[in-house]
Amino acid sequence: MNHDTAATALAPTPGLGDLFRGFLGLGLISFGGALPHARRALVEQRRWLTSAEFTDLLGLCQFLPGGNVINLSVAVGMRFRGVSGALAAVLGLIAGPSLIVISLGVFYERTQNDPHVRHLFAGLSAAAAGLLVAMSVKIMLPLRRDPAAATIAAIGFIAIAILRFPLLPTMLVLTPLSIFVAARAAR
Repeated sequence: MNHDTAATALAPTPGLGDLFRGFLGLGLISFGGALPHARRALVEQRRWLTSAEFTDLLGLCQFLPGGNVINLSVAVGMRFRGVSGALAAVLGLIAGPSLIVISLGVFYERTQNDPHVRHLFAGLSAAAAGLLVAMSVKIMLPLRRDPAAATIAAIGFIAIAILRFPLLPTMLVLTPLSIFVAARAAR
């Protein structure tokens, strides 16, 4: 089944409890990076956003200061339930993971010199890298139908990942450019 067509039949508007539980679940399963799980949860499972809406919202969230997934939870909560929705979503996202991270921090403090623990964290790093690659591919899929947007994304990748330009100046150049290109394409 094509996930893009499944996402076009959006679910009913989520309530505050739905937002809290949805982002709590997302936070609890998102070790090593929440973005791959966020896309799957918001677009494919809960159908709160289409694939294109997720990509657009994520682009905005990446431009803002702070963590991308936290920004995303606030943006999704605001979209559906205003300020109270934003609070419900962000609290859901950080409540469970905060408790788990504090517990893991205590565990790591006591066992950091154990070689088994070091191997465990090395394996977790590799899994997180794999999740990031998978998410990047899924984020790029909606851009395959928009060559201008794909070109701007490629320029951003080359500037930041390959040429090592700083993020802020790169975004200050590419953001107005992408707005101009999108406005021109809409005409």
